[in-house]
Amino acid sequence: MTRIVVLTGAGVSAESGVPTFRAADGLWEGHRVEDVATPEAFEHRPTVVHRFYDARRAALAGVEPNPAHRALARLEEAIGDDLLVVTQNIDDLHERGGSTRVVHMHGRLRAAWCRACDGRTDWYDDLVDLPPCPRCGVTELRPDVVWFGEVPYEMDRIVAALDEADVFVSIGTSGAVYPAAGFVQHAAARGVRTLELNLEPSAGTHLFDEARHGPASVLVPEWVEDLLR
Repeated sequence: MTRIVVLTGAGVSAESGVPTFRAADGLWEGHRVEDVATPEAFEHRPTVVHRFYDARRAALAGVEPNPAHRALARLEEAIGDDLLVVTQNIDDLHERGGSTRVVHMHGRLRAAWCRACDGRTDWYDDLVDLPPCPRCGVTELRPDVVWFGEVPYEMDRIVAALDEADVFVSIGTSGAVYPAAGFVQHAAARGVRTLELNLEPSAGTHLFDEARHGPASVLVPEWVEDLLR
């Protein structure tokens, strides 16, 4: 069976109504990235950071998986462990769409990380009121998301999967944010076939063996159907 690694980005969730947050002027919901998505921001203005992520977490209740999420779940049903979905998204739409083999390299909105005991806990409520850690009782919880300047999660697992893959597919990503933007080159150097599915050409389109452009909710189901024929 063909071993496939899929990378998904904001373009997949955007079709479900999840804002990409990064606007043309570089602001996230009116905030500079430096004010809400760095460890330094959390140290100096924790209330602002908590409110930003609390709002994003609450907004997940109003969105649903789209055909792209469901198509990847259908592919997992067909090929099982030969598929790994690596996502830059911090929402839970892949899981709600039916996928179980998902690596959240940038963390998860619906999780909290305790800086005191290093415990990670599924989390659905606000953090702005500084609730205690359910494991150790200390009030040191922060969003379990990877901020700028921090190392993405499970990189060893991701690189190992790319090394063993037959196909690498990038879906709904800008091709501009590293280390994910370098996955195509890593895969290509090992002879892995590469495919881009994106709304428009990304910064790295020229690096792929093949590129198809259009909505993920259309392209991903079509690609999966082609594979499973």
